[in-house]
Amino acid sequence: MIRHARVLPVLLAPLLLTACGSEKADAGRPAPPPSTAAPAADGAELRTRAQAMGIAPELVYITEAPGFTLAQQSVGVLGDEGFSATWVDGETNAQLRLAVDRGTITAGTCPEQPVGDMPGEHTTCERDGVAWYRTGAGRHEYALPEKGHVVRVSAETDAVPRDVLNAAALAAHRPDAAETDRLLPSVDPAPPAPVERGDLPPYGDGAPDNHVDVGG
Repeated sequence: MIRHARVLPVLLAPLLLTACGSEKADAGRPAPPPSTAAPAADGAELRTRAQAMGIAPELVYITEAPGFTLAQQSVGVLGDEGFSATWVDGETNAQLRLAVDRGTITAGTCPEQPVGDMPGEHTTCERDGVAWYRTGAGRHEYALPEKGHVVRVSAETDAVPRDVLNAAALAAHRPDAAETDRLLPSVDPAPPAPVERGDLPPYGDGAPDNHVDVGG
């Protein structure tokens, strides 16, 4: 019995060493990286809110400028399915208008397109980097051609300096989830369907049927 008692610890020793080695190897293995995929609901929310207003989702943009705040009531549809919004300076009441609509702008068509909503006014065009700087009818505008649409940021010439207008135009971009929540109003859920009542007759003024059968 004494011999067997001495042999048993010797046989168990390699197994214990193997187990320890496996545990150390697993402990040093890096954890798998967390998923970085953006939630699919973000794009769906933008699409739902834009379409509820009659705006093409791909035409929704947002911008920013120091001292200017979005006038929420100005957000709306432009033309058939374009997008328009206005930012207001809290001190001077100067306004920056962002407008996005389908179309193109080139050296040939630029002078033919009025600045703002003043058709028939003379328009001057000047190439400025990737954009067009345009003036006319007391307003000036930066127009940035994109794929199938044009992003425009305009203001009154005397109210907003050109450099501020340029910065706001270059800052225009597609909104993320948080910006969408601030930019577009939420869509109210559909009202619930009316509950069918079994005590309302299909004729007359719709008063409840309180008729009592024979026997009670």
